[in-house]
Amino acid sequence: MILVAGATGLVGREICRLLLEKKKPLRAMTRRGSNAALVDDLKKRGAEVVTADLKDRASLDAACRNVDTVISTVSSTLSRQEGDSIESVDRQGQIALIDAAKAAGVKRFILVSFNHERTAKCALADAKSAAEQRLIKSGMEYTIFRPSFFMEVWLSPNLGFDAANGKATIYGDGERPVSWISLFDVAAFAVASVDNPQARNQILGIGGPEGVSPNEIVRVFENATGRKFEVQRVPEAALQAQYDSAADPMQRSFAALMLLCAKGDAIDMSKTAKNFSIRPKSVREFARSVTAGR
Repeated sequence: MILVAGATGLVGREICRLLLEKKKPLRAMTRRGSNAALVDDLKKRGAEVVTADLKDRASLDAACRNVDTVISTVSSTLSRQEGDSIESVDRQGQIALIDAAKAAGVKRFILVSFNHERTAKCALADAKSAAEQRLIKSGMEYTIFRPSFFMEVWLSPNLGFDAANGKATIYGDGERPVSWISLFDVAAFAVASVDNPQARNQILGIGGPEGVSPNEIVRVFENATGRKFEVQRVPEAALQAQYDSAADPMQRSFAALMLLCAKGDAIDMSKTAKNFSIRPKSVREFARSVTAGR
């Protein structure tokens, strides 16, 4: 039995879809307040749905019962309910899930983290590091994925990249390459690691097939849409000032992520590519899919 924590999240529900396609026995962990339509869809596809919360250890113990593998994608950065925070979810909650898994005799734990070692000090980086260290010391087999920036999130209107209206926000000078990755590829790596011995007890940075600078991304989308983009630039000094002045842990963490984007986040995928039969989507392919029909 495989338990997926965060089963209705962006990455979690794609992981569930892939596992169910492979006829893997799946327990999807949701919580009260999760999107009812997404929960119903999981049930219709054949998943066993369990209600649990990272802030409730007893519910985690029940969720982990008779489970061989846990895949956790949970984070408070994109989806929050009352009482959720980086401390309660990304640190204490993940640690509670790891401890519950160990106590239940889970053999393998797959954690979707992020490239916190290159990020400025912030609550999110500290929380991810603490969870990773707890997992490494747990005695369970582990795979920790540290994906680069999700294309579907960072190249979307929510963060200032509006392809439909030809507008883009660039952090920093836009010249440093980033290994943008599709969330669908992150899910594919997580699922592939379940049965891949090359993934055992590994920390793996994952990104797209090549590093692409934000300026180049604008040019790619301009070619795809046939229109000139209006570019707004946020200087690195302004991002640093935002980071320095942020009092809220979440705001400071997002400022740290924007600084990392400005400084670049290129990941060498040569070794990982040899161990996984996955060809990540390129930025050009993503641009074509986003602009199709326009």
